[in-house]
Amino acid sequence: MRAAPFRTGAKRRWVGLSDTRDTLLPERIPQKHTRSVTRTDEQSPGPDIPPSGTDIITLSHLTKIFRNRTDVVAVDDVSTVVKAGEIFGLLGPNGAGKTTVIRMLTTLMRPTSGTAFVGDYEITRDPGAIRRIIGVCPQQGTLDPDLTARENLNFYGKLLDLSDAERKERIPELLKMVGLSDRANTPAGTFSGGMKRKLEIVRAFIHHPRILFLDEPTIGLDPDSRRDIWKHIRTLNEKGTTVILTTHYMDEAEHLCDRVAFMVDGKLVAVDTLENLKRAMPGGDLIEIGTEGVESTVTADLSRLENVIRVREADGIIRISAHNGSRTLPSIVSLLEHREAVITSITIRSPSLEDIFIHITGTKLDARSGGPV
Repeated sequence: MRAAPFRTGAKRRWVGLSDTRDTLLPERIPQKHTRSVTRTDEQSPGPDIPPSGTDIITLSHLTKIFRNRTDVVAVDDVSTVVKAGEIFGLLGPNGAGKTTVIRMLTTLMRPTSGTAFVGDYEITRDPGAIRRIIGVCPQQGTLDPDLTARENLNFYGKLLDLSDAERKERIPELLKMVGLSDRANTPAGTFSGGMKRKLEIVRAFIHHPRILFLDEPTIGLDPDSRRDIWKHIRTLNEKGTTVILTTHYMDEAEHLCDRVAFMVDGKLVAVDTLENLKRAMPGGDLIEIGTEGVESTVTADLSRLENVIRVREADGIIRISAHNGSRTLPSIVSLLEHREAVITSITIRSPSLEDIFIHITGTKLDARSGGPV
């Protein structure tokens, strides 16, 4: 699909969207299939932003099956809610189904069964209404590299039917927000990865959406750029925007999310606040010992030591949950040396969100690759 040309200078060419599958163009808002919507302004996409803490997204038995030679269940009977005003994280390894959930909620893909409401609108019957109240930043970059930062925002604003006056006021605000005012007239293709991602995120926010979907917002970025993106996500959320993000970076979820949902093989296996999820972990410190030549019976012997709560071994790493880990460690090392195990590394730390994920799901975030996402 090609968009009509527009002019910002003497020379201009046809501008196409980078990926039409991820293009959310507004449609006429239907007057049915909503949940008790009160319209007071014909230009408004729906009711006012609901109070913080009320349900703004509801998923009910949402399922997506890709039917090829063999059926692949990408999303398997997912039910949950997202609260207005929160940052909600979908966490899981590649192929867990996170992006498929986002694509269904943003009306880019129809579910095989089940349903979901975004705001007051059902995803299969009211896509136009939903697209007016959401912003989407897909995982793949969709900026036009030949357009300047200002032109990219201007083009997207036109697609969303923002008036000339609205775009004139809004674009400088967004560029200033992410520190790109001095690069407003520079082609986006010359930007660093972090600069491009900042521009894509505020582009999705140009029409003041109630809900912002961010699919792996910092993937492939350096640590400084990731922290900068986190700051801007927080700023958008503080303005009242509900944020749903997918990530497989646990530190990102810990830094940003009010609640997180763990997904594995298309299933939702846990949804809660970080504090409540941490309570699901056995108490104490986490001791990780890299070993070689460990006998299969050593885990049972370790589990009988004083203060040891739980022992797991996988891929040459013994993971031990223990009270007062620093005082328990000498007994652990002594037992391993007595069993002639070669110790290659030792670490002691408090449980992280990734440890909680492993404890609940039984898998690492990087344990899977490929498959439907």
